[in-house]
Amino acid sequence: MNKKPSIRKRIGLEIFRKMRHNNARLHELKTLFWECTLRCNLSCQHCGSDCRSISNQPDMPVADFLKVIDQITPHVNPNRTMIIFTGGEALLRKDLEICGADLYLRGFPWGIVSNGMALTAERLKSLLAAGMHSITISIDGFEDAHNWLRNHPKSYSNAFNAVKLLTEVKDIAWDIVTCVNKKNIQSLPDFKEHLIQSGVKNWRIFTIFPVGRAAELPELQLSNEEFTHALNFIRDTRIENRIHLSYGCEGFLGNYEQEVRDHFYTCHAGINVASVLADGSISACPSIRSNFHQGNIYKDDFMEVWNNRFEQFRNRDWARKGKCADCSMFRYCEGNGMHLQDNDGNLLVCHYNRIEK
Repeated sequence: MNKKPSIRKRIGLEIFRKMRHNNARLHELKTLFWECTLRCNLSCQHCGSDCRSISNQPDMPVADFLKVIDQITPHVNPNRTMIIFTGGEALLRKDLEICGADLYLRGFPWGIVSNGMALTAERLKSLLAAGMHSITISIDGFEDAHNWLRNHPKSYSNAFNAVKLLTEVKDIAWDIVTCVNKKNIQSLPDFKEHLIQSGVKNWRIFTIFPVGRAAELPELQLSNEEFTHALNFIRDTRIENRIHLSYGCEGFLGNYEQEVRDHFYTCHAGINVASVLADGSISACPSIRSNFHQGNIYKDDFMEVWNNRFEQFRNRDWARKGKCADCSMFRYCEGNGMHLQDNDGNLLVCHYNRIEK
């Protein structure tokens, strides 16, 4: 497969490019992440935030986060603005239901990203009663591969117990995310069958970018050949249509665009996506480095920051340098995901250049 977009796809990319620029101009807030804790019950090999069971950063009080909700409420349609609790491990907080119930009363849908370790039947019932709309569970292949990546002997069994609980629940959106690496890439076809048999309908695959702990472990990084193999697997699985599978949002993929996702590549960070981090920092995607933070809720009005301080996310001309300077694909990828920029704004990973011709 030629990695360069076909003429037909280039036409679609040009139309989408105009839509993306208009979207950046309007910058409607549609998703707000709350990094509600840095505490975690795992110590994952690829963790970018270096979370641990005891964190030096105390959990933000629910009341402080709800003040942010008060600031954004007059400016958004609550029914179309998703609030997502993340961490750390969000379920380590015992007061999520208090915050969730308040969000539900205000009309905001909300969900959780979790490793599934602490999701019991009782906790799930409590979260649903508080209005939880969605949940994402991380499962990184079969038991050996998953437990290796998550550094815990019970992480796989607990995560799949969470899946069993979710298959019995109606009226909730949920999916599985898998971080593909050298330990699990060859078993993806068998793991797909296992997910289908287990009742999983929606699956997302990510590759691991070299930041934090992940930069120090070679087993986490795919070769270019393995990366292309993963894209082919996603494309073929989507054609098969027995489970809805898509690649993560992290990079432009040339002629694989719209074949491994439901849409053309775009980075929504700072355009439709923002986050409030554990220390109150106002950022875009929670995976983005601290040098791209734009303010702090303890000294700034969130909407003032959102409207006036995210220009470097909305106009990416500054990213046209280094390997991107003369690339004909820059008009479509604009320097790849913001989380892939280093402290000096240089691109760490180019997904397009990783694709084998």
